[in-house]
Amino acid sequence: MDLRALRYFVETVRQSSFTAAAQRLNVTQSTISKMVRQLEDEVGQPLLIRSTRTLQMTDVGRVVFERGTQALALMQGLHDEVADLASLNRGHLTVGIPPMVNVFFSPLIQRFRQQHPGITLSVREAGGELIEQWIADGELDVGVSIQPVREGLSLDSVVLGRYPVCLVGTDEVMRAMPSQVSLRHLDHQPVVMLSEGFALGRQLRRWWAEHNVHPIVVAESGQWDFLLSMAQAGMGIAILPAPLLDRLNLPSAVIQKPLPASELDWAVAHVWGRHRYISHAARAWLASCGAVQD
Repeated sequence: MDLRALRYFVETVRQSSFTAAAQRLNVTQSTISKMVRQLEDEVGQPLLIRSTRTLQMTDVGRVVFERGTQALALMQGLHDEVADLASLNRGHLTVGIPPMVNVFFSPLIQRFRQQHPGITLSVREAGGELIEQWIADGELDVGVSIQPVREGLSLDSVVLGRYPVCLVGTDEVMRAMPSQVSLRHLDHQPVVMLSEGFALGRQLRRWWAEHNVHPIVVAESGQWDFLLSMAQAGMGIAILPAPLLDRLNLPSAVIQKPLPASELDWAVAHVWGRHRYISHAARAWLASCGAVQD
């Protein structure tokens, strides 16, 4: 059914006049008459009784008027909602953030909520590898992981910041190592590290495989504070990003030594699906976080 013809018919009934409806809609009276006739032809029944001085609706006309009014209101509501989404007055956004990164995002979340109070923001916590998979599957608009992102998932990313990664262990263990440490020094050494599903763990395993280094993994966890406590207890050497360690008051019995950036760094990055539609809310999030994309 032609929505324009329906709109002309509804306005004609409201004004009880072809002339008044034409003036209200800023068209000619002949246009109104033609479109109402076209609607009647489509319905297959007359909608208006034209033999009287004032316009009256037939039984079918009353039904078309009532349903037509509802349909036009629905279309106007759809138009308003789309306009609100485009202007960021409403919307929903789900962001995936790894537990090792979420401490940095509280200020960004607060700023985004202040800038766009009409957008409902939800945060899902998971390891970087799982977040990347969710984005590839279309379950998330945008997320945070560690570069380089997994190959084969058709993802784009932009780095928010690069930070050193440190070896952390007891004074006794770390003093036995050279001042300039390397991941090579972990060959056949006990280590405590991030469990499967975390991007930093993926980087470590890849580097060791490429350089034929074989550490002894004695503990795995997705919680950085647990890894630190295991290192402090002498279980093994932990491999943790410097920004997390900087937030802690490390006991004097625990020593950290940074790895060379050429071997490994902690590149925190926003990630989204390549060739996928990016919602207005997701674009606003990237812009708010300083990762603007066209």
